[in-house]
Amino acid sequence: MSQDNIQDSNVDTNIEITPEMQAFYQRADAIIGIANSQLGSDAHSGQVGASLLYAAARYSASVASIGFIKGDDFAKEKDDIVEFYVKQYRQMLSDNLTDYAQNFDKYVQVNQDEKSAE
Repeated sequence: MSQDNIQDSNVDTNIEITPEMQAFYQRADAIIGIANSQLGSDAHSGQVGASLLYAAARYSASVASIGFIKGDDFAKEKDDIVEFYVKQYRQMLSDNLTDYAQNFDKYVQVNQDEKSAE
């Protein structure tokens, strides 16, 4: 499913979508597209999802390390880094689950349309 659907339904009509927000959603869509392209006889959505979570964790660890000079200093901040990313993920997941539940029929139809096009 494309993030465009989530973005459109989550957006309050009083909120302007800035170019930065649009770029954020476009990057997410590109990553989702790559994940979707991995689906097939060799990998189901659970397997692809696990790989995507691993990739996000690996990339986040790399991003979090920026600015540190010594590994020991970085290691001392591990708990705070984990707390930050878990809080961010929890909020994004919660928001998307709420949106998906509110738009379930539309999203299920979108997913069926995308499968039919393949």
